[in-house]
Amino acid sequence: MQEQKRRKSDFMVVGFALFAVFFGAGNLIFPPYLGLESGTKWFPALACFVIADAGLAIMTVLAIVRLGDGQNLLGRLPKKISLICMDLVMAIVGPALCIPRTCATTFEMGAHVLFPKLSSWVFGLLFFALVAVLTIRPGKVVDIVGKYLTPMLLVTIAVLCVKGILSPIGEIGAPLDGMNALKDGFLNGYQTMDVLGALAITIVILRTVKDKGYGDKKAQMKVIRRAGIVAAAALFLVYGGLAYLGATAGGLGLGDIGHTDLVVLVTELLLKRFGVILLALIVFFACLTTAVGLVSSAAAYFEGRLKGRLSYTKLVLIICGISMLISNVGISTMIRFAAPLLSVLYPLLLTQIILSFFSEKIRKNTVFAGAALGAVIPMLADAAYGFGLPFGFITRLPLYELGFVWVIPAVMGGLIGALIPEKKVTEMALIGSAKLPHPKQAV
Repeated sequence: MQEQKRRKSDFMVVGFALFAVFFGAGNLIFPPYLGLESGTKWFPALACFVIADAGLAIMTVLAIVRLGDGQNLLGRLPKKISLICMDLVMAIVGPALCIPRTCATTFEMGAHVLFPKLSSWVFGLLFFALVAVLTIRPGKVVDIVGKYLTPMLLVTIAVLCVKGILSPIGEIGAPLDGMNALKDGFLNGYQTMDVLGALAITIVILRTVKDKGYGDKKAQMKVIRRAGIVAAAALFLVYGGLAYLGATAGGLGLGDIGHTDLVVLVTELLLKRFGVILLALIVFFACLTTAVGLVSSAAAYFEGRLKGRLSYTKLVLIICGISMLISNVGISTMIRFAAPLLSVLYPLLLTQIILSFFSEKIRKNTVFAGAALGAVIPMLADAAYGFGLPFGFITRLPLYELGFVWVIPAVMGGLIGALIPEKKVTEMALIGSAKLPHPKQAV
């Protein structure tokens, strides 16, 4: 009986830790804005957002646990490309974008609102000093986040959402002109960068699960699958509440309001001055939990990548220092920078995540490379079109309106890759050949 209670406690703690790490800066600011834009179509937009965010992130975690290592997820691509992609992912979710965004969001939506004269540089120094203290001991990260920080985060969010549901600030308006609820839901889900975060945080999650006594892969998959359900359910409820709050602001005539400004305004309208303080707490806990998880994951990854030439502790301090510097560019600049990059990187990753579940049956590495290339080419064209280059043909391709213009080219690329003669495939040519059984069937 005691063992059963411990096992139940384990997957709940891991599930709350997953939720807390995924629910960071982007997860707080994108759902309300999506609700504002989609108006009466807020729920379909929310469903697409949850699929692109929580659904794909949990699937990524399970794929990595199944393969045994996040780097194996890209390992069927050519080696140099695989390493470049993984380094790029870890840089984005690390000190280049995701970690600085947690600090910038906390400052813009919390500290600066309460203390207008506070310098972003001073706040950044204090924020990352706290992150470093909580991250130095990697074995304690999941327990700190799952047992203590997440419950405080959930309580503060619940107060805001319940108040907004019981006493809406206004009527839900019509969708904004040009709004495509389904496509925008998916694209906003990409912007949270949780799939990239999953590649990072699974390193720490898997290590913690092993430390708790789950030695074989089957047991690890079971506890993490249950934890994933807990995290996904919590994310769906929180996103639903936040998207509804944004939708009820549709009749206020807010015009071209920013993401962070919308959240601050809605909170202040609902709870007055107390709401501003409450929002500061929500933002602080949400961003702190994410920062702790991502700093720990990035440090663990680069420690391995550098083969121990820099210790985990030194890397934590270096990552915190770089992140503090970048955080001062502001949220709006980060969102503008991230959008085209993520629109190209996400489809590449998704092809590898999906194919990884069939890795034992796919003998040719060219299938993985073909699918990746097929996914990347149309998204590069779409990004170029967004910068004003003459690639308007991309808008006429199937599934463009849903944000999945890359799917059919990826499938075609994978099929073409299956037909391309490949040099003799041996066990050594397969990623993780010591970990994966020899494929019994070839594509």
